[in-house]
This record gives sequence, structure tokens and C-alpha cells, in this order.
Amino acid sequence: MYFDIRKPETTNKTFRLPSELLHKLEKVAQQKGVSLNYLVGQCCEYALANLRETQEVSTDGGTT
Repeated sequence: MYFDIRKPETTNKTFRLPSELLHKLEKVAQQKGVSLNYLVGQCCEYALANLRETQEVSTDGGTT
């Protein structure tokens, strides 16, 4: 039996965030001992999973 180490596929993308939000995210990431990148990814996953049912994401990138 072999142990395969897998790394999830990622893509680089640049985002602009308000400075105050970035400072809050950096503080939380440091307190929790995770990278800023990991925290932002987790925040995005949570937000997408918890969208209001009345807000469906359309294929053109907008909301309906």
C-alpha cells in the first residue's frame, strides 16, 4: 500500500479588499494559526454555502 500526497488544484487571482477588512482577516488568521489565504478561502466557502435561498447565482455571474 502506498501513501499518495495530494495537493488541491489552485489558481492565482488578485482581489482588492478594503484595508479595514484585510486587517481584521490578518488578525483572525494570526490568532487561529492559519494562513490568510486559507482563511479567505474558508470564508468564501462558508458564504457560498450559506447564501439565502432566494439569491441564486446565475451562470452569467449575477444573482437572480
